[in-house]
Amino acid sequence: MRSDEIKKGIERVPHRALMHAAGVPRSEFEKPFIGIASSFTDLIPGHAGMRVLERFLENGVYAGGGHPFLFGIPGICDGIAMGHIGMHYSLPIRELIADSVETVVEAHSLDGMILLTNCDKITPGMLMAAARLDIPAIVLTAGPMLAGRVKNERLDLVHDAFEAVGRYNRGELTEDDVVAMEIGACPGEGSCQGLYTANTMACLTESLGMSLYGAGTALAVSSKKRHLAFETGKKIVELVKNNVTARKIMTRNAFENAITVDMALGGSTNTVLHLTAIAHEAGIELPLGLFDKISSETPNITRIRPSGEHMMEDIEYAGGIPGVLNRLKGLLKDNPTVTGPSLLELAKRGNVSDDAVIRPVDKAYSKTGGIAVLKGSLASDGAVIKVAGIGSGLESFKGKARVFDSEQDAMKAIMGKQIKPGNAIIIRYEGPRGGPGMREMLSPTSAISGMGMGEKVALITDGRFSGGTRGLSIGHVSPEAAAGGAIGLVKDGDTVVIDLKKKSIDIDISDTELNKRRAGFKPPEPRFKKGWLARYAKLVTSANTGAVLKDGKDIE
Repeated sequence: MRSDEIKKGIERVPHRALMHAAGVPRSEFEKPFIGIASSFTDLIPGHAGMRVLERFLENGVYAGGGHPFLFGIPGICDGIAMGHIGMHYSLPIRELIADSVETVVEAHSLDGMILLTNCDKITPGMLMAAARLDIPAIVLTAGPMLAGRVKNERLDLVHDAFEAVGRYNRGELTEDDVVAMEIGACPGEGSCQGLYTANTMACLTESLGMSLYGAGTALAVSSKKRHLAFETGKKIVELVKNNVTARKIMTRNAFENAITVDMALGGSTNTVLHLTAIAHEAGIELPLGLFDKISSETPNITRIRPSGEHMMEDIEYAGGIPGVLNRLKGLLKDNPTVTGPSLLELAKRGNVSDDAVIRPVDKAYSKTGGIAVLKGSLASDGAVIKVAGIGSGLESFKGKARVFDSEQDAMKAIMGKQIKPGNAIIIRYEGPRGGPGMREMLSPTSAISGMGMGEKVALITDGRFSGGTRGLSIGHVSPEAAAGGAIGLVKDGDTVVIDLKKKSIDIDISDTELNKRRAGFKPPEPRFKKGWLARYAKLVTSANTGAVLKDGKDIE
């Protein structure tokens, strides 16, 4: 066992002495040492209930014949970090999480690990660590939140809290209405109720084979989630004994299956960044074109908020990810899973109890998936759009650019009613390097939707859009403005042309004019000149490669 490094031999007397001091009886030294990386925090609703799950995980490890060691991992609530300096830290924390797990597991020679996670960047950071370390690992996501409620209306965070700002500004809601939504939208623990980044990543983690059967949509408040925690604890000991490491699960087939499920669900655009980054740690390249290819071959069979009216609890009750896998089994590739049976064997076990929530393939909402990659003179290396969040019939857009060099400036113009139908709102210097941290733009998109202009204007950014975004919102524009990308050359009044059928996004100006602007281009001074974000800006790569950090050879 890996842990023999710290517990076997006469020279390890001091090591064993310290473990005795930490409460490990001598009788436990023959058992596998299992790390439980917990991202519990009171700051994140999706993580606030993890103390109970930690107990069930520990008990499961003991029942399986291992010895558990709990350690903490940092987390950020994207909803709370949104719209101010905090969002600069959201994507960078993914790298800190991966590094933190690596550091603790390697320093203590642990045999296997359970990754207890739930929300936006925390789950991909945990999976990056699993792929990097390549030891036995299982992910347990803590589960979705129940729908909120005011009187007989079901609520969720994005549709009913974030968009309430725009609806109030429009005069559609009173102050009392807004307060009722604020109090009722989020009734308790769990990840926010729609198919936003947290829940999309939970579904894809199960699809990758890295969490137990049924874990992706099991609700935060359910006894089912506690049972899954106990079984996860038992299963990790079995994986250690059989030497089933993370990369034996996270193969290329696994990533292609996860992309297929993502497209079928119509998940968050952030998954493009995260799956690419996780695959990078596993030594697998996932070019943007692969996402587009799989999307073109995959029917969109669910419409979960923000794209429709269903919520995660509806998906859970309709059959969960096993039901989705069953619908898609003709499109999936076989692959090992931490559950034991292969993915296709698990897909055969799944069934759907509500065809209105998880549609049959022949009655899909659309023949193609929920995400598309656009390219053109505005985004030569690609940009990403959630087409599942766009109303039917919208295939193209042509509008005059309104250019903003920060999210805050754009938000002031939106709330000041300076944006008109037909505008193409450009929000730049918000990319991985320029932000730094590639901030999510849920506040502007929610305000635009709440004001009734969701498909009357386009929002285009080298930053990111939340999984809760809907409408004509195009993010991940690469190259970003800070790297000299064309988005940094756009001027107010330029015509922006978007064609969803051709998957193109262009500025309607001549090459001569574009080259002239490029020759005179000078990016602004970095926003952060010290601390973690200053270091991050110097090391982070482009969005189209997953916004991963440069490794040793690249730094040299």
